[in-house]
Amino acid sequence: MHNDDLIPYLLLLGDSALIQGQRLCQWCGHAPALEEELALMNVGLDLIGQARNWLEYAAELLDDGRDADALAFRRDERAFHNLLLVEQPNGDFAVTMTKQFLYDAWHLAMLQGLCASSDPCIAGIAAKALKEVTYHLRRSGEWVQRLGGGTDESRRRMLAAIPALWRFTVELSQGSESETRLAAAGIAADPGQVGQAWLAQVSAIFASVELPQPKPASHFYLSGRKGLHTEHLGLLLAEMQFLPRAYPDATW
Repeated sequence: MHNDDLIPYLLLLGDSALIQGQRLCQWCGHAPALEEELALMNVGLDLIGQARNWLEYAAELLDDGRDADALAFRRDERAFHNLLLVEQPNGDFAVTMTKQFLYDAWHLAMLQGLCASSDPCIAGIAAKALKEVTYHLRRSGEWVQRLGGGTDESRRRMLAAIPALWRFTVELSQGSESETRLAAAGIAADPGQVGQAWLAQVSAIFASVELPQPKPASHFYLSGRKGLHTEHLGLLLAEMQFLPRAYPDATW
């Protein structure tokens, strides 16, 4: 399979984990409780570690002198392939946990498919990440249930968070043509199966606390896979990439 398909796929996985990890780390010093702050940081660090593995493999295939750090800190916004969902601002705690849950449900289904990849490097990275993401999904799903079935205030915030984020889920339920080709070659997870598993997981958690589920999103005018992002990614990258770009030759 040509690297023109595989490299963007690896960047989709790595960039999505990196940006979601960066968003979670923005809660440092601002979480509602110390225990929750530690949990958010741990999940964020898990995702950044996974991002490094995907980006290292992408750098190996690119073979242009860049490593994982260069891919993370020296690319501009249009060169990122992350899901639109993960670049959205944290908002309040309900928004953060809804976003995390929607991403986790997709992420787990994706990794489960990738564990059977014919590419041994992809299968190995996926198997290692699967253990962490299984916990991530259990935790975020429980928070959706806790907030959605909790107080009037927590439910009100959940009812506001879901429709605010739902339009970005079109990328979770639909793959690209290149992903379909990779899946046919046995390298990638089948995007149709991933989408079905994601929707089933989301529907089950929402139904458990009677949270209304919007109709499936079918189209959005931007596409993270194609490097067409919302205005939020550029601001996040400016913060995340400042030091490596300001001091490109610095060493610790």
